[in-house]
Amino acid sequence: MTKRFCHAGWCLAMMLALSPRLTQADQPAVAASSYRNTERTRIVERAERSSVNIHTEKRQKSMDVVFSAGKATKINGMGTGIVIDERGYIVTNFHVVQDVERLRCTTYNGAEYEGRVLAYDSREDLAIIKIEPREPLTVANFGTSSDLMLGEDVIAIGNAYGYESSVTRGIISHRSRDVEVNDEQSYKDLIQIDAAINPGNSGGPLLNADGEVIGINVAIRAGAQRIGFAIPIDDARRVIARLMNVERHNLTYHGIQTTDMKQGLDRKLVVQAIRPDSPALAAGLKSGDIITKAGDVTVVDGADFERSMFGKPAGSDVSVIVQREGKEETLHLRVAELASARRTPATQGIPASPVSTVANNTVAPQTTIEKCWEMLGLKLEKADQGFPVPGQPYRGGMRVVSVRPQSQADINGIRTGDILVGLHIWETVSNENIEFVLNHPQLQTLGPLKFYIVREGETLFGHFRLVAGQK
Repeated sequence: MTKRFCHAGWCLAMMLALSPRLTQADQPAVAASSYRNTERTRIVERAERSSVNIHTEKRQKSMDVVFSAGKATKINGMGTGIVIDERGYIVTNFHVVQDVERLRCTTYNGAEYEGRVLAYDSREDLAIIKIEPREPLTVANFGTSSDLMLGEDVIAIGNAYGYESSVTRGIISHRSRDVEVNDEQSYKDLIQIDAAINPGNSGGPLLNADGEVIGINVAIRAGAQRIGFAIPIDDARRVIARLMNVERHNLTYHGIQTTDMKQGLDRKLVVQAIRPDSPALAAGLKSGDIITKAGDVTVVDGADFERSMFGKPAGSDVSVIVQREGKEETLHLRVAELASARRTPATQGIPASPVSTVANNTVAPQTTIEKCWEMLGLKLEKADQGFPVPGQPYRGGMRVVSVRPQSQADINGIRTGDILVGLHIWETVSNENIEFVLNHPQLQTLGPLKFYIVREGETLFGHFRLVAGQK
């Protein structure tokens, strides 16, 4: 018999039409006795501050036909997120935010924020979302999944069936399970638990008895009780580091290649290599250094280090504390603009200047404008007006000034005057953003290139189907 699984965050239509819920202020003020206020209750109280309830809206029909005249029914979904940076960066499952048109996040104190998807990895089923909090958020207490024990106590927190901040507990039933959800999604090495995991728990924290996040809840066994699964936090943190890489978001770089090393309480970030002519080399970092702090961020792994660099403009000086041969040293790293590294062969993931092959086997430069016209059928200019869009989180966009007949843009119904605000996981507020996407070395492996446009204040999206071999 085929085993069937489903995501814990599948959209549940109509479930959000709940009766008004009690807030903390509505609860009776009853002083708990010392016997009731246990370590478990204190763990939950701390973890709630770094957990976020997620509510989404998406269209029921295929997004490829979003530009058709037919009306699509909107359905509501739910999930949970974990705060990874006090500035409003939150990790959740990709299936929670896949194809959503609206993303609303509620923090532990009831504050609501509109969110946007910053980056995602559909294969690993993880995504980073961004909100603009009015005050710094509480970052989760992350542990390690390297020393899990069968039978150890765990606690799960999540937006179960839309009931926000639901808490369940259980034990670890198995440390490494391979789970196939459907033809498109499968997982390797999940943590199996018997704590109740329900639709809406996806993306929420799985805690150990020390209150550390050891997993991200992801899936349940359909038709079964007390069989749930979570992504090990060590695996998730490596993906988070990649999704928050400053090269893809800030167009800056540091030149450090690192490896997370975790075994129980021994957790450290080790420098594996330094790129030639990089800021890290100039700062004096060496292979074998253990990075313990960068700026104001205590560093345990690559996710910590990337977020310490996140948002730092080119030219910023960041103090980096390392352990080297048993001694502590403080180095000063100056963040560099990515453009200056584009011709460095050791720069991974960054293409050289865009070129197209011609008949005589020489290469000729191709401008971003030409490439955008050839590949997508669009001529764009920076949209100086129209932002911010009410109810939308976009910082800016590129206005469509011309559409080439029979091009991908034309086929997908894009019109003159539309504002392109995103391609795949990246915002498009400048020609540099467009250039980065069109020259991305993995462009052809991204699948149909998803695009987002704003038309008359409404966000619409679809997919460019690029021809293999296009440059």
